[in-house]
Amino acid sequence: MALVQFYGTGRRKNAIAKVFLRPGEGRFLVNDKNIDEYFGRKSLEIIAKQPLEVTGTGARFDVIAKVLGGGVSGQAGAIRMGIARALVESDPNLRSALKKSGFLTRDPRMKERRKYGLKKARRAPQYSKR
Repeated sequence: MALVQFYGTGRRKNAIAKVFLRPGEGRFLVNDKNIDEYFGRKSLEIIAKQPLEVTGTGARFDVIAKVLGGGVSGQAGAIRMGIARALVESDPNLRSALKKSGFLTRDPRMKERRKYGLKKARRAPQYSKR
């Protein structure tokens, strides 16, 4: 028997999340750890679980996420986007609710590159008149 699973990739800043949704009872694993064990902060757990709450599918799927790069906040956002994409793959009727909530839109904000002559992206060397 083939394993039924749905896949979605989420990206935010430098974080990349590969998310698999499998029919189950609502377990949530991030990098082989439980979600509360991985993030530690309740606010990041809430961000990651938002698509499941909006669509009401929290207890129908087990979520297995592999995350790399970025910080914990970016990783939570990447997981959120990955879950939303996987939910659309499982049921295309959920797309309108997820789109309206903004979970399918990639956040384009990135760190600005460093320019020559400056210490950071915009931080100039200290000026001295003499």
